[in-house]
Amino acid sequence: QVQLVESGGGLVQAGGSLRLSCAASGSIFSISTMGWYRQAPGKQRVLVARITSGGTTSYADSVKGRFTISRDNTKNTVFLLMNSLKPDDTGVYYCNGVPLPIGSWGQGAQVTVSS
Repeated sequence: QVQLVESGGGLVQAGGSLRLSCAASGSIFSISTMGWYRQAPGKQRVLVARITSGGTTSYADSVKGRFTISRDNTKNTVFLLMNSLKPDDTGVYYCNGVPLPIGSWGQGAQVTVSS
């Protein structure tokens, strides 16, 4: 069973930046499309960014131009650089496979953006 551990969340003012990391166990990581999901308070979890095993990326319209997803397959880690943060970006951020999970959902990284 793949374990996923997110880190790097925090409290930041609008316009600020954060970088999230997700460390994964298991060899399946390197061949999987990975994504970052956001769950805002009282809402369902939604995919905001994805990256294929080869490095092709795509983003939700709400974060396009502000967020950058990347990965290091040698370290089984996926990153999310978040710039120009807005209060609407507040939520718990999770990483997992796309379109299907590759492991159990981790505890997530709480991101809170104050106005």
